[in-house]
Amino acid sequence: MANVRKRARWLATILVIVASPFGWAAEAPAETVEFEAALAALNARSFDEKLAAAEQVAALQNSRTVVVLKAFLDGALYTLRGEDTIVIGTRIEGGYSVVDAASGAALADVGRRGVRKINVNNALRRALRGLIATLELDQPDPDDRVAAVNAIAEAAEPETRALLVDRLDVEQDPDVLEAIRVALVVFDLESSDDTMRLDAVRAAAENLNGRVRIVLTNIANDEAEVAEIRTAANESLAAIDATVQRFRTVETLLFGLSLGSILVLAAIGLSITFGVMGVINMAHGELIMIGAYTTYVVQVLFPDAIAYSLLIAVPSAFVVSGLVGIAIERGIIRFLYGRPLETLLATFGVSLVLQQAVRSVFSPLNRSVTTPEWMSGSLELAQGLSITTNRLYILIFTGIVFALLWLVLNKTRLGLEVRAVTQNRAMARAMGIRSARVDVLTFGLGAGIAGVAGVALSQLTNVGPNLGQGYIVDSFMVVVFGGVGNLWGTLVAGLSLGVVNKVIEPWAGAVVAKILVLVFIILFIQIRPRGLFPQKGRAAE
Repeated sequence: MANVRKRARWLATILVIVASPFGWAAEAPAETVEFEAALAALNARSFDEKLAAAEQVAALQNSRTVVVLKAFLDGALYTLRGEDTIVIGTRIEGGYSVVDAASGAALADVGRRGVRKINVNNALRRALRGLIATLELDQPDPDDRVAAVNAIAEAAEPETRALLVDRLDVEQDPDVLEAIRVALVVFDLESSDDTMRLDAVRAAAENLNGRVRIVLTNIANDEAEVAEIRTAANESLAAIDATVQRFRTVETLLFGLSLGSILVLAAIGLSITFGVMGVINMAHGELIMIGAYTTYVVQVLFPDAIAYSLLIAVPSAFVVSGLVGIAIERGIIRFLYGRPLETLLATFGVSLVLQQAVRSVFSPLNRSVTTPEWMSGSLELAQGLSITTNRLYILIFTGIVFALLWLVLNKTRLGLEVRAVTQNRAMARAMGIRSARVDVLTFGLGAGIAGVAGVALSQLTNVGPNLGQGYIVDSFMVVVFGGVGNLWGTLVAGLSLGVVNKVIEPWAGAVVAKILVLVFIILFIQIRPRGLFPQKGRAAE
């Protein structure tokens, strides 16, 4: 068996020499011999000698270097019994499948006693991680470079600190740069120089990285530590906790504004149909649902255009929901103007019909809408403070929708006619305004905006037949609290209720927070029945 393996190795060597002129071999024979000699040194008795040999292997930067070092780290490096050949072994039934560590050539399988493991200890493992990470700092993928930097920091070999310092001058990726800065802080915190450590502990008061915080906590809890350094560590941890608390407050406000923007989108269409026309539309939530399903259908029809799907879905949802709203107004509501209770019951029945129609067409199961890549991830405002990108876009989108709606109602002929019909329907008719046409367009506009709200909601939750039911009550609360028929009131009420809800949630829970908000609105209406921004003049009547 030994003679067979020797002949296999000689054959592999001959093939390497013969193939090298044709570009089939990566190294010249002299380099191969040097690499094999370095590998042989890994089979030393002393762990210090093994570390020196591993450093020599890393310095040669052979094409097999990283493979060998990773195998060494994983405990998969062996020598063939009776020989000095270094192999990488994989356990199989009855023994090992082995390949030559230097060339990668497959060798004959051996029994369990056919190889002898080259042992490693924890200190050597840490050093190996650092060596491997050092070699991987030049990887093209930034994520691989970040992982390499983290591995160097975990190995904490003093010699590698200079490597990271030099890397700061050539690295361009911000994530990798941040990882290097954190690693340098960790190096300084674990330095043997007390002066350097003290300076690093004080400077770490502004660093919110989790690894830095763990090291500071270990220093603060180490009773054998220098008293001055322990005190500085406790002060830095207190400063970090204060910063984290401030950032949590800011995050709560941002999440509150995000929730508020969703409430504004859901309620702004209702503010028109309920506030301007006096129609209690219980099917408003289902119009939101239709907009969400329109987004789903757009992505099904254009599976290769997910990045642009929302740009197509927004106008499509506005048109589809608007047409459904017009059909509801022409088919039912126009016969019930001035009879709010019957309108409420009729639109409630319409909502049930729409829910069942969606179940019949799309099934009762929820549908998932894909978030475009440009809306994925989060935006880091500061270290330790970030907001999800989709919520930020929805906040901006709400502002755009509100501005466009305000322009329509205040700067167009339709808006003028809507205000005229709202204030005095009989006088508007006498002036030649066709009130029926205004009613249709107004209801269609409100329904279309509800559909647009559904597009936004599809990016935050699954699309299902009951999607709108979760927002109809909140929408009415926003409209009533802000002032019936007042767009600015809807905006202020939606954002403020969203912030209050998120502020209460941490200590009261989501359900109790909603109950408290509802109780607050009930009490507020007792004091100001017309809401925050009541209409004035004839519109108030």
